[in-house]
Amino acid sequence: MKAIQLTAPALTAFRQAELPEPVPGEGEVLLRMRAATLNYLDVAIATGAFPAPAFPLVPVADGAGEIAALGGGVSGWRVGERVVPHFMPNWQGGAITPHNVAAMRGLTLPGSLAEYVAVPASSLVALPAHLDFAQGAALPIAATTAWNAVRSAHVRPGSVVLLLGTGGVSLFALQFAKASGATVILASSSDAKLERARQAGADHLVNYRATPAWDEEVRKLTGGRGADLVVETAGAATFARSLNAAAMGGTVFTVGFVAGTAASIDLLPIIVKALRVVGNNTGSVADLADAARAIAAHKIVPLIDRVYDIGETGAAYADLAAGGRHFGKLAIAH
Repeated sequence: MKAIQLTAPALTAFRQAELPEPVPGEGEVLLRMRAATLNYLDVAIATGAFPAPAFPLVPVADGAGEIAALGGGVSGWRVGERVVPHFMPNWQGGAITPHNVAAMRGLTLPGSLAEYVAVPASSLVALPAHLDFAQGAALPIAATTAWNAVRSAHVRPGSVVLLLGTGGVSLFALQFAKASGATVILASSSDAKLERARQAGADHLVNYRATPAWDEEVRKLTGGRGADLVVETAGAATFARSLNAAAMGGTVFTVGFVAGTAASIDLLPIIVKALRVVGNNTGSVADLADAARAIAAHKIVPLIDRVYDIGETGAAYADLAAGGRHFGKLAIAH
């Protein structure tokens, strides 16, 4: 079968390869992969910022495809069904544990840039019927993370949600928050992206380049109250302002590190405002299933900026690594 391999921690180290087609074992299914989407995790692995146990590896955590064959003991699935495999198959549900996150597609397990992969049937979630494969491939990391963010703050009608940037997690959080009846404030450095976010449902827009004190602008927009949920997707450079932008009793849901991981934190806002600072490492198969059900119920369509051919894998990675170019997800089609 055809596959893409990452041979070293470098954005120039992708190669096309012919590999043996996997055979599904007991409790596994064989998937014919149709699309993948990139996350910053994939770029971190490809640049050495997130260490890989060994090279070469078949990259990309997230993907979608159709069942090509069933291994022994598999029930509840049939050949031809369109599905999304969770990228951490050990994490079926419940709290995070070392065992749950020990196995990861695109890192310790073959990822989505292969014609076929064998995965545990227990890691599968049905692809919502209204989505294509590229849209479905956006669900495992970005949609699950955004779903858990919205749930962590009990977002409901009247809630205020602040989102930073226009990456996959932020835009899924926008869609989930609007489906929950919340008011959404979105900050970006691009007026063009802000206009696209308005069309996607954002209520208030802040250009943080034109308004460096965007946290104060958020407080003005909310009558001094702040946001009930801040989805902190950037990291160290924005964390202090996210704390200031949060309402008393609010939640700062921190998932991103594109702006660094070493933040100097003033504890006083956390203490005085009784904030909840919640770290997140995506979520379980059960969380992905919940997110997919919400997407199906509300007919949410993931926002895909561009679909690359699998032969353009290096270009897709380079575009994501460059930052600031995309609106939503970058996908790779087989």
